Amino acid sequence: MAGKRVLIVYAHQEPKSMNGSLKDAAVAELSRQGCQVTVSDLYAMNFEPRATRKDIEGPISNSEFFNYAIETHEAYKKESLSSDIAAEQKKLQEADLVIFQFPLYWYSMPAIMKGWIDRVFCHGFAFEVPQYFDKGFFQNKLALLSFTTAGSAEKYFKSDIGGDIRYILWPLQHGMLHFCGFKVLAPQINFAPEYVSEDKRKEMVVSWAKRLTTIWDEKPIHCIPSWYFE
Repeated sequence: MAGKRVLIVYAHQEPKSMNGSLKDAAVAELSRQGCQVTVSDLYAMNFEPRATRKDIEGPISNSEFFNYAIETHEAYKKESLSSDIAAEQKKLQEADLVIFQFPLYWYSMPAIMKGWIDRVFCHGFAFEVPQYFDKGFFQNKLALLSFTTAGSAEKYFKSDIGGDIRYILWPLQHGMLHFCGFKVLAPQINFAPEYVSEDKRKEMVVSWAKRLTTIWDEKPIHCIPSWYFE
């Protein structure tokens, strides 16, 4: 799929980690296809995850009471968001596919990646009312969560104390990605790579690379409550 643009938002502290290997495999395979691949390596970038007044350059509209959502909405329209946010928004605007690569922390993504969402997906750029979900701004883009877990697959059944893995995906896929209009592809989940053999870890990486050979032919999941809870 020469000419396609892919953004990989990557959050792991160790380049030699399983997440690092999965990120590298995605870069290699997608580049082989002729895609233009950009990686936002959040830890290497020392990306600021906190949403603060510093995200707006210049005066704010209400100096008496700071409302981050309102002020960043206005700043986006005035092109006065901080340069790091503007740079990430540009990458996102250009992407046909966005891959989030991360280890699952506390049933969610790492704080640095959640902070990327908080700051980059600002009102006006990622959504407007009532332009969200199926009417969202990013409805012509694909998104995919690729992550590792600490627990084995058996720990994420409905009958287990951990609950179904799809419960965890509801706020991530539906509340963030689908809300902004993304067509969400099925997640790539690698369970408990720390507790399997080296050969098994290699199989995980190969399986991910193989999936990416046909990623552009995949159909999005049905982002409705029943996909997650029934």
